[in-house]
Amino acid sequence: MNDMSDLRRRNLARLIAPKSFAVIGASDDPMRIGGRPIYYSLKFGFSGKIYPVNPKRETVQGLKAYPSIADVPEAVDAAIVALPASLVLEAVEACAAKGVGACVVFSSGFSELGAEGEAMQAELTSVARRTGMRILGPNCLGGFNGDNGWTGTFSSAPMADPPEPGPIAIASQSGAYGAHIFSLARKRGLQVGRWITTGNESDVELSECISYLLDDPSVKVVMSYAEGLRDGAGLKAAFEKARRLKKPIIMVKVGRSDIGAAAAASHTAALAGPDAVIDGMMRQYGVYRAEDAPEMLEVAYGCQNGHFPAGKKIGFVSISGGLGVQMADKASELGLEMPQFSKAGQEKILELLPFASPRNPVDVTGQVFNQRDAIAKCLKIVMEDGDYDVVISFLTTGAAIPAVADEIVETLKPLKEKRPDKHLFFSIMGSEETRRFYEGHGYPLFDDPVPAVTAANGLMFFGQAFSTDRGEPPELPVGVLAAPRHATSEHEAKKILASAGIPVVREFMATSPEEAVAFAADFGGRVVLKIASPDIAHKTEIGGVLVGLEGEGAVREGFETLMARAKEKRPDARLDGVIVSEMVSGGVECVIGVQRDPVLGPAVMFGLGGVLVEVLKDVSFRLAPFSVDEAHRMIREIKGFRILEGVRGAPPADVDALADALAKLSVFAAANADRLDSIDINPFVVLPEGRGAVAVDALIVPVSGESA
Repeated sequence: MNDMSDLRRRNLARLIAPKSFAVIGASDDPMRIGGRPIYYSLKFGFSGKIYPVNPKRETVQGLKAYPSIADVPEAVDAAIVALPASLVLEAVEACAAKGVGACVVFSSGFSELGAEGEAMQAELTSVARRTGMRILGPNCLGGFNGDNGWTGTFSSAPMADPPEPGPIAIASQSGAYGAHIFSLARKRGLQVGRWITTGNESDVELSECISYLLDDPSVKVVMSYAEGLRDGAGLKAAFEKARRLKKPIIMVKVGRSDIGAAAAASHTAALAGPDAVIDGMMRQYGVYRAEDAPEMLEVAYGCQNGHFPAGKKIGFVSISGGLGVQMADKASELGLEMPQFSKAGQEKILELLPFASPRNPVDVTGQVFNQRDAIAKCLKIVMEDGDYDVVISFLTTGAAIPAVADEIVETLKPLKEKRPDKHLFFSIMGSEETRRFYEGHGYPLFDDPVPAVTAANGLMFFGQAFSTDRGEPPELPVGVLAAPRHATSEHEAKKILASAGIPVVREFMATSPEEAVAFAADFGGRVVLKIASPDIAHKTEIGGVLVGLEGEGAVREGFETLMARAKEKRPDARLDGVIVSEMVSGGVECVIGVQRDPVLGPAVMFGLGGVLVEVLKDVSFRLAPFSVDEAHRMIREIKGFRILEGVRGAPPADVDALADALAKLSVFAAANADRLDSIDINPFVVLPEGRGAVAVDALIVPVSGESA
């Protein structure tokens, strides 16, 4: 780490945990933007010094005021800038000259307003890069630190819910949504100890905040809201750090990822939907992508105790058969496993509760509360005899009775101490005191059982992500060819891919009818003829593909037909000749490819061919490079995976060969990230098990936008 990057890192710490701060544009009115940070920090016991800056006042909220930041008697850790946009740059420059570690710029009127605002914002970025002083915002709501009482925000959220120390951290690009998440979290009973909003991100960016928060020992879970991703490398590094530290990141990502304008040339690009690459990245790195704030909160709530099961087995204990089915339906929808309760366990349940239905869900009915200790004993049996990673028990108001709650906690105490990895979630309607009682003994409490299933799914998602060995990507073969800088033909594209270890169909380039006939004879049987041109990306559109030709006459006539069609329909195109290839029969047609995301880099795509990929867009993505094991996981994500397993008498496909090809393609894409816009291998035929796989057609689009 060089001196400037080290300085920037230290100044980021001064931003998130300042020991002193100034407010430029300080107000005596606690309700004004320049007044709230002072009011909050005084009210919540900020442990450091506060320096109001206002040339028109002697004091602000009882504190000595200073005419300018230059007059402040020390170089403060952070300065809050609450001034009109036109005055911000001068104030920021003055802060840098004073030795301030970081500026929080509340002011709006920058890149969100167009070109003039963008130019003003670029000047702020320049100051940050030149001096090492960090700038949060502009157009942001700031942040807070629950440990030392620093509340550098003008949001009204802390007014109702004062910050306090806690294991949850929030990093949000949107200030308003970040405040919304915080308020919802506090109402849910989550303790949010760190909160930061990045706004326009002239300097401090979301992934950097996430990474810093992960390094904080007090932070156990990070919730994040993102609208646009700016630093792909930083984000991937933060996500990898979270996996290594076993700290969950739950993210709501909205908006659209601009993949580029290559869709007209590349099938893969057309299938790279707005969020497909981002979704694949989150799965790859073990980040839980929530659809909305309620889902984010429930998952964070379920994860804050820090134990993550490696399996996906879930069990249910319910006083309502209908609610048990509802929980099971939700679990099935999420892909969780619901093994039947053990025979020995069922016998114990029936001995205790003859009226119960003891399979899974275990329905104990409302009669269980006729015996004060019955539900506690039942739960103990399920937890000890059931092979479950998480058990959810729906008990509604019955288990809120103090005597019943005490019995449950005391009965389960030895097991809780011995096996903290065996999770038990409760759905109980009770008072705030009831919630604190169960949570205090390590049992998450939910009003409704369905969110409990969502939380359990998140917990097990992280358990699998944290325990999975991602493996190492394969090495590039010796002598691999580089991706082209300019357009090349299909034949050349296949040669390049073959050099990277991607299996391709056997074929030859014929420049005359006689060569075509000779090559076809070498193959024997039926062949495929295709026009070969670096200028014709979609050969079928001009009738440039002939299938199932057999015999000298058919091949000769086919060659002449293709050349004539190309000259007629694309007289401007360069013609290399005609590709003569063997016909591939049997197997499952797939499409694999590469799409370069402008922020995240090259991503590899996989899907089944035909209707499933064209209409349903049933595809999965991973960022390059990745291992064969990761390729297997992405293959199994698509809804149509069962087709590869063999249906209606069809043999299972060679999934190992498919995974190997995807991993090798990812390594090739990563090595040529600066050259590739996209790769389209369609169809890629996966033959029956043990027979391999083969690329039948290939298209390479270099970064220039030209197609191959």
